[in-house]
Amino acid sequence: MPIATLSVYFFLQAAVILFACRLFGQIAKRIGQPQVVGEMIAGVTLGPSLLGWASPDLQAALFPPQTLDTLYVLAQFGVGLYMFLIGTQFRSDHLNSRLGGAFSVSIAGIAVPFALAFAIVPWLVGVPDLFADSVQVFDASLFLGAAIAITAFPMLARIIHERGLANSPLGTLALTAGAVDDAAAWCILAVVLARFGGSWESAWWAISGGVAYAVFMMLVGRRLLRQMVDKAKPDAPLSDTMLAVLLILFCLSAWSMDAIGVHAVFGGFLLGACMPKGALVEKLREMVQPFVVVFFLPMFFTFSGVKTDLGMVLEPQLLPAAIVILVASFAGKGIACYVAARLAGESSRDAKAIGALMNARGLMELILINIGLQAGVIKQGLFSILVLMAIVTTLMATPLFNWIMRRDEGKATAIDKS
Repeated sequence: MPIATLSVYFFLQAAVILFACRLFGQIAKRIGQPQVVGEMIAGVTLGPSLLGWASPDLQAALFPPQTLDTLYVLAQFGVGLYMFLIGTQFRSDHLNSRLGGAFSVSIAGIAVPFALAFAIVPWLVGVPDLFADSVQVFDASLFLGAAIAITAFPMLARIIHERGLANSPLGTLALTAGAVDDAAAWCILAVVLARFGGSWESAWWAISGGVAYAVFMMLVGRRLLRQMVDKAKPDAPLSDTMLAVLLILFCLSAWSMDAIGVHAVFGGFLLGACMPKGALVEKLREMVQPFVVVFFLPMFFTFSGVKTDLGMVLEPQLLPAAIVILVASFAGKGIACYVAARLAGESSRDAKAIGALMNARGLMELILINIGLQAGVIKQGLFSILVLMAIVTTLMATPLFNWIMRRDEGKATAIDKS
């Protein structure tokens, strides 16, 4: 397809994508859901699951295979930049303040998902269209464990902050446990990607390279970034030159992780996490985040949706696997974290709230499974099942959390009146 024709397709696709995501996002907000949930659903509706089912010719004309490479590049750049911005909001004090109290919840949120994954994957590898033929049971178990263990940390943090619970025992415990679980899941994913690329030798090269880069960023990079941050004037807008330097650093960080066999999003997040907090970071988010969230993330949701066929989930050979994976996801995260919180001495309300929040997967799940699909670890059938799991668990999180909190507040009011 000529480049000029690709550009015509892109502008039309972008208009349709932005309209659909805004529409579904507003609908989601009206029914009490985060806008990101509506945008996730919008991406799926533009794929074969709805538009392709209702009008196959229209869906094929709007998203021909030749144009998906352009959409892929934009989606990957956008999600990498989003993870960079998420990294700038990462607060190590959450890890330090209640690390001991959140230890049992974090361990349960990691150990149980991986135990369930290792239990069911030997059967799942025999089911068609789930895992690549060349993937080993051990690697498949690691990947599925990471997919079940991941938490929608940005959404969890947003709910905690919107409810004014950031400095409460509940908020601190949930943020700490979510951060630890996601860090573990991403590390395991890095191992799977490195292993799938060849052998343990390539895996150790990727891991050692990633660790060396992380150590460099924390010990040297953070100091260099601090010098740059100190040059920024708090009362002046972020200069074009400073913005260009930050974007260059992001691209180089993403490239370095991709070059050693780890995904680019790790580089973006690590750079953001090492950015000293202050006026520069706040101005950067003010300038960049609106465009990333409004323009780039819908591209990522749609690219994921175009590859998702929820009709496959209902096929007789995949439906039992889908049910088992969904049950394992709920039991391995929500229920496990609730039980662990109760055993750690948390109240019934707080334990339920933690289980509800930790069970959401959201955008983080979509990023993880897109990486798995791109690397050839999983096939479209498992990809579609895990997209469904991400949507369902994310849809449940906010209303379930609000119901738990209102129910407890209602009980407290009734007790006070009596």
